[in-house]
Amino acid sequence: MSLLSEYRATKEAIEELQERLKNLEQDEKLQKEKQFEEELRKLMSTHGKSLPDIIAIIDPNARSSKSALVAKPAPAKRTRKVKQYKNPHTGEVIETKGGNHKVLKAWKAKWSSDEVESWATLLD
Repeated sequence: MSLLSEYRATKEAIEELQERLKNLEQDEKLQKEKQFEEELRKLMSTHGKSLPDIIAIIDPNARSSKSALVAKPAPAKRTRKVKQYKNPHTGEVIETKGGNHKVLKAWKAKWSSDEVESWATLLD
């Protein structure tokens, strides 16, 4: 992109943003929110209160983002249990924690998955 085309695109974007700003300034909802904020800040300064003080009064259970991050323990990973499969056709026994075992996959391909799962016993 040439410098001139970048200049024109930037100028166009600025004009677009200025138009959006002008429309927002005329919005009645924005005017009410600005007025509310102004009155709230005056009231806070009159009584010597800060925003965290107000939050603590209104919602005592609310926590700051830093304390919330520190207080939450990391979720424990669920450990998989060992399953033992005994093939009644061959007498072969395998132990695995997951279903990504090469022999187990071969068995499930040869016999149905439901049948192979019926061969499983859970080890503690």
